[in-house]
Amino acid sequence: MIRKHFAGYAATALALAVSAQAFAGTVTTDGADIVIKTKGGLEVGTTDKEFSFKLGGRLQADYSRFDGFYTKNGNNGDGAYFRRAYLELGGTVYKDWKYQINYDMSHNSGNADNGYFDEASFSYTGFSPVTLKFGRFDPDFGLEKATSSKWVTATERTSAYELADWINTHQDGMGAQVGGVVANMAYLDAGVYAKDADDTDGDSVKQFNFRGVFAPLNTDGNVLHVGVDYAYRDLDDVAFDSRIRPRLGMRGIATNGGNDAGDNGNRATFGGATLSPAGSYKDDSTWGAEFAYAFGPFSAQAEYLKRKLKADADAYEDIKADGYYGQLAYTITGESRVYKLDGAKFDTIKPANKEIGAWEVFYRYDHIKVDDPNVVVATATRDVGDTKASTNTIGVNWYANEAVKVSLDYVHVSTDGIRNANGDDDGNGVVTRLQYVF
Repeated sequence: MIRKHFAGYAATALALAVSAQAFAGTVTTDGADIVIKTKGGLEVGTTDKEFSFKLGGRLQADYSRFDGFYTKNGNNGDGAYFRRAYLELGGTVYKDWKYQINYDMSHNSGNADNGYFDEASFSYTGFSPVTLKFGRFDPDFGLEKATSSKWVTATERTSAYELADWINTHQDGMGAQVGGVVANMAYLDAGVYAKDADDTDGDSVKQFNFRGVFAPLNTDGNVLHVGVDYAYRDLDDVAFDSRIRPRLGMRGIATNGGNDAGDNGNRATFGGATLSPAGSYKDDSTWGAEFAYAFGPFSAQAEYLKRKLKADADAYEDIKADGYYGQLAYTITGESRVYKLDGAKFDTIKPANKEIGAWEVFYRYDHIKVDDPNVVVATATRDVGDTKASTNTIGVNWYANEAVKVSLDYVHVSTDGIRNANGDDDGNGVVTRLQYVF
C-alpha cells in the first residue's frame, strides 16, 4: 500500500513497476488513485491532483550554412549543432506547489561552474489567480521570449532581443516573480533577480522586470494582444562585458552543442566593449512593446525594444539602441496557433490531419540600430557613428505530429556602418531544424 502523501515521490518507481510487472495484478492505494500517462513523456499523478510527476524533454538538431557578412572572410561556413537538448522534470506537490527543472545537455544554457540549467524553479499557486515563482528562471520580457522555444515561428528569436541580452536571461542568477491573469483579459507579472555578476563590494547586480499584457480576445484563432515591458539593472561600481554582439538569426556562426563556424564566424560587435571598468556606467534600462493578432490560420505579431546604458563617468557616453520586428504567418492546412492568456503567449499548432500534419509559412523583418558615441576612431570593419542591421527571413514549418517539427528558414542580412574583414555588408544563410519533444 502507498500512502497518499507519498504518492508524488513514489510516482517514478511505481510507473516502472507497473510497466515491468504488469502480470502482478492491480496496484491499489489507501489514498487517491494514480493515473499514468505516456503520451508526450511519462506523467504520473493522483486523481485528486495533489501530486504529479512528469518527465519530458526537447531535442533540437540544427544545421545552418551561411556566407558574406556572417563569416569574416565572406566565404561559405556552416554549423551542425544541438541548439537545445533539454531533459525536463516537473510536477506538483501538495496541490499548490509546482516545480520545474530543465537541464541543457547541449550546454547552451548555464556554464560548468553553475550548472547547465535552463530552469530550476518552484512556484506557489495557492493565491489563485496569482502565482509566486522562485529560483533560477528567465525573466519575463517580450512575446517571443514568453513563447516556448519549441513553438516560436522562426528558428531563432528576434535580433532586437540581442540588443540587450540580459533582459530575459537568468545569467546563472536567482529570482522571484509574481504574476497572474486579471479578469480573463489581461496578464501582469513583475520580478526581481540577483544576477551572477558583482560590484566592487561583492554585491550582486539586481534586475527588475515588469510585463503587462491586455488581451481582450484570447482564444485560439481569435487573438488581440497588446503589451508593454520594462527591465532595469543597477550597474554602479560593476565591471562587465557591455558588448552588443547580435548573431542576426544565424546561431551557427558561434554556438555550443556541436560544430560552428569557429574562428571564421563573424559575431560582430555593434557597440560596447569587452570590459567596461567599474564606475563607467550607472544603470541599464530597456522598454518594450508587443502586438499580436490572430484570425483563424493567420497571425501577425510585432515587438519594439529601446535600450539606454547610462554613463557614470566623464570618459564615457551613453550607449543607446533600438530594434523591432514584424512577422506574418499562415497555416496553409487551416489550423490556428494555440494562445494561452496565462503567460500571454502563443503555443503549438496541433495538426488536424495526422497523416499530412500541419504546414505553416511565414515572413519576418527585423531591424536594429546601435548608437555608441564611445567609438571615436573608425576601423576596417566599423565606421564612427550608428551601426545598423536588417534581416529578412522567410520560412516553412512542418508540424508532422504533436512531437515532431521540421523547420527550414532562409535569412538575408544587410548592415550599415559595420562590415566583415572582407568588406561584406550583407550575407545569406539557411537554417534547418529537426525537433522532437516528449
